[in-house]
Amino acid sequence: MENADVFLGLHDFLERMRQPAAADFVKAIKSFIVSFSNNGPDPDRDSSAVQDFLANMEAAFKAHPLWSGCSEDELESAGEGLEKYVMTKLFARVFASVPDDVKLDDQLSEKMSLIQQFIRPENLDIKPTFQNETSWLLAQKELQKINMYKAPRDKLICILNCCKVIGNLLLNASVASKDSPPGADEFLPVLIYVTIKANPPQLHSNLLYIQRFRRDSRLVGEASYYFTNMLSAESFISNIDAKAISMDETEFERNMEFARALLSGLSVDTQDPNSPYQNYGQHPRADRNKALNDNKDPALRTPPSVAKLESKKVTFADESLITKVPSLSDLENKGASMIIKEDKLNDVFRDCPYLFASAGDLTIDDVEDLLNNYKQLVFKYVCLSKGLGINSTSHLPSNPQSNAQDHSEALFKGLAVASSHHLPSNSQNNAQDHSDTTIDSSDGGPVASNDKSEKSRDTLEDNSVPEEKKSDSSLPQNEAVAQLEAVAPEDGALS
Repeated sequence: MENADVFLGLHDFLERMRQPAAADFVKAIKSFIVSFSNNGPDPDRDSSAVQDFLANMEAAFKAHPLWSGCSEDELESAGEGLEKYVMTKLFARVFASVPDDVKLDDQLSEKMSLIQQFIRPENLDIKPTFQNETSWLLAQKELQKINMYKAPRDKLICILNCCKVIGNLLLNASVASKDSPPGADEFLPVLIYVTIKANPPQLHSNLLYIQRFRRDSRLVGEASYYFTNMLSAESFISNIDAKAISMDETEFERNMEFARALLSGLSVDTQDPNSPYQNYGQHPRADRNKALNDNKDPALRTPPSVAKLESKKVTFADESLITKVPSLSDLENKGASMIIKEDKLNDVFRDCPYLFASAGDLTIDDVEDLLNNYKQLVFKYVCLSKGLGINSTSHLPSNPQSNAQDHSEALFKGLAVASSHHLPSNSQNNAQDHSDTTIDSSDGGPVASNDKSEKSRDTLEDNSVPEEKKSDSSLPQNEAVAQLEAVAPEDGALS
């Protein structure tokens, strides 16, 4: 469904809900939310209750005169709007509501924060052709948005956009190197690596939330494929050990200890020949495909639990290790992590001319090599500057057109051109909804990447529609959803 159709369909749905004939629908929604909220958490029961309610309501929409003669797209919009409204109201009640899920979130996050300190693409047998860590930052950024939203579909879109960035990068790399198109064996290792580096918040609970409360009939096709890959990635990370990343057990444990030291604020000597940071990623891994296949599951399932990581005290024989100045590699990694967390990346790279230019913008020989080298140089410079805590743009060449690029999503539009992928806006998406009568505009939903909707997206952008209303999400805008609460008589108003 294209952007314009979704936008009109959502407003048509809300207009119908303002009709007196829709009072019974509003009362039913309110009654379900109140009844559901009064029960204690039970994930299986809660999931069944929500799925049944959504299915029954959508069936009622189809049979009701208010939707007589409507298209499938309009009915789909009504169902998406209902799911978004109900789950936004129930979010605090159902998300991470079980202590075991919270515990697994903490364990998984801790494990990723440690492993990301020393893992390299080679540890997952990612071919050099497909290695592009600077571009993978885009995929990481998408995945890290997952906690900005409450609706299951919005969270799912964050995963889909991350996967599509990876897919486009792999495809472009294979075309450039004249290799065969990448498949699951190339895609999943990169997704695992990106997930570890991103360390998205509450990943386990977010996956369970999508699995339990995203309408079953809509978790199919491409969405199901990418979501299943993310489940496999989580399962692999949860069970990751020395063998899984081609390391000797002793080396793996030493790496983990050094990672704990780094996260504790201690400086370690990465130039020491005995340091675990000297040669990671150098070991072949013949068993990796088997390990990945063992963790793949075509069915949507709950990933296995993770054994709690034991915190080990790190001791140093030489006190000089504590005061050693970090290497350039450490500084670059630190800066890259800081860049990922930036809210306005365009401010960081605003004065970098040609960073997001295409090959056709330049007129010299070997333009592609020059452009790629330039991009790598700028990213490394900014990463190092961030790591050193200095102004990252003070010595960069200025861009004469940069003053005209004040839009908050200018960077992502440039990146979208480079990767043939339309990224969602995350403007004003950080607030959570604490109101009993409105749904915060921060939960407007991300923009799903959809090749078929490029035409409508261009039209909306040309008309300067605010970013939050450019979404091709089948979900209603928050302001419109808030109006839903006042469409029925007082005794049936949603609150």
